[in-house]
Amino acid sequence: MPANTDWFRAARWGVFNHYLAYGASHQGGAGVTPEAWNRRVDSFDVPGLVRQLQAVGARYYFITLGQNYGFYCSPNATYEELVRQTPSRLAKRDLVGELADALDAVGIRLMAYLPSHAPAMNREAVQALSCTPPWDASKWQLRPGTYLCAPDSDQRLTVFQRHWEAIVREWSLRWGRKVHGWWIDGSYYADLMYRHPDEPNFASFAAALKAGNPDSIVAFNPGVKVPVIRYTEHEDYTAGEVADALPVGRWGKDGFGRSEGTVNGAQYHLLTFMGEYWGRGLPRFSTEMVIGYTQFVNDCGGVISWDVPISDDGRIPEAFIDRLAALNQAIG
Repeated sequence: MPANTDWFRAARWGVFNHYLAYGASHQGGAGVTPEAWNRRVDSFDVPGLVRQLQAVGARYYFITLGQNYGFYCSPNATYEELVRQTPSRLAKRDLVGELADALDAVGIRLMAYLPSHAPAMNREAVQALSCTPPWDASKWQLRPGTYLCAPDSDQRLTVFQRHWEAIVREWSLRWGRKVHGWWIDGSYYADLMYRHPDEPNFASFAAALKAGNPDSIVAFNPGVKVPVIRYTEHEDYTAGEVADALPVGRWGKDGFGRSEGTVNGAQYHLLTFMGEYWGRGLPRFSTEMVIGYTQFVNDCGGVISWDVPISDDGRIPEAFIDRLAALNQAIG
């Protein structure tokens, strides 16, 4: 049964940050070391960010755990035991845990972003976790011939899936009811990996994510899809990733109930960037556009998450704070 998403719908909109060692979807370059990553995470001003989110009236907030290069902003003993990479790329500071505590104290709900797969640009981790598909996983930046296929890698990546479920279960159990949802990126190969009656599958992945909070809400991202779809019955809200084509239709033919705000039973939700791209650039939309499009999504019963840049020390630039504050002033 889907988790209750009433609070999410009532929030109407929220803030999303890509806090990463490299930019979102970055596929090249070098330079960030584990030491530099720890210094960056240690510099994150949790009280300062919380004050900003309070000031703009955000009801929920998304933070990335990590992405392609395997630099995560929270420690995880299960990951360390499986990967055994020295020096570790996992931060010593539990930034997500600290944010969860600080936001919970002021009534803002924390949500977490995590890819569905091992960090593709960290081959050591990819191979240690047996995330070595015997098929073309170029959508993950895992191109055939760029890694050694583990002998236990079957078509479903069963061993990897069990590893990844154990890793996310540790995080979920640690943070408990102070993390209210998950947005899982890169769930592109569902027919190969997750659409099976036996585990591992969507059900077992969702159960691992909800181990610490059964009421947390989960979405699995199939990529940019317009109109927005519900990808699996085991997600509670739509991932809703959109870029330059913002949905404006009624979506009636695709199971979207305009008045109910659902897509085949999942809460209708969109995620897009307010800047020039994910986590970077100047605002691409005027304040009027931000307010108008948010109101449009809300009028459909939907929720929208606005991705905005964040500095190394955890502050949102003023140009985006101004728009978010105006949004709150206009529609609450």
